[in-house]
Amino acid sequence: MSGFDLAVPAAHLHVEWVDPAVSQSALGPPLLVLHGGPGADSRYLRPQLDAVSDLGSGRRVYFYDQRGADRSPQADGEEPPSVAIHTQDVDAVRRFVGVEKVRLMGYSWGALLAMLYAVKHPQHVERLILLSPAPPTATVRKEYQQRMADALHRPEVQKLREEFAQKKDSLSPEEQRRYRFALAVTPYFLSPRRALELTPFLVKQRLEEAIWKSLGPSFDLRTELASLRHIPTLVIHGEQDVIPMESAAETASILGAELVRLPQCGHVPYIEAPTPLFAALTRFLT
Repeated sequence: MSGFDLAVPAAHLHVEWVDPAVSQSALGPPLLVLHGGPGADSRYLRPQLDAVSDLGSGRRVYFYDQRGADRSPQADGEEPPSVAIHTQDVDAVRRFVGVEKVRLMGYSWGALLAMLYAVKHPQHVERLILLSPAPPTATVRKEYQQRMADALHRPEVQKLREEFAQKKDSLSPEEQRRYRFALAVTPYFLSPRRALELTPFLVKQRLEEAIWKSLGPSFDLRTELASLRHIPTLVIHGEQDVIPMESAAETASILGAELVRLPQCGHVPYIEAPTPLFAALTRFLT
């Protein structure tokens, strides 16, 4: 793994990349991954998604922390970035990667950012992968927020909470942190216990709020998405995701994209359904 701090106007973006384990002569084009959140960083996608570098003939996979994250600091006095700034940053990283047309994989909010970037810069997108995509409308976002609240009250979550209370005194500070984090993100998992496998992260509320504010309370990207049907696109979504499958299916339909439904899987397929996920990615990227 290698890294670089990319200078952009009023900030630095921390970029890392992973090469295939075995050097090959016929590597595929590089892949740029956009993390979710908003307001998080790329570390929680890893190490699981590092494996994408070795799928098929292999490729270099780039990750970067979006502006305002700990490793991607803004200049002093800068306001939290808007969606327009984030799309400019994606383009800056594309140029750093060194391709005229980029292969983009966005996860969750990162998938919405990938769509926003493609609408703005369609000439610079070769392929799109939308993994557990955030909905392109404000209406659906309100629906999945309610689904998340409901998911916190499942019996399996209560069982995990009780387990932590019983074991807490025997756990190291790091193990306690992992349990607390897992309990906060259980709505994203069909099996709450699998949340313990996710690399812990923090969401900076100011960054998250600035993004949704800049999108507006009634944003709807669907009409603009129809202009992207010429870009080969893959949509992958868990059938038990708190973001309704209907939203992902509609997004795929508008884009003319292939839709892969992952049974028995919530919002984090790289933990709950890696085998079918990586099979779909291998097929699409080869």
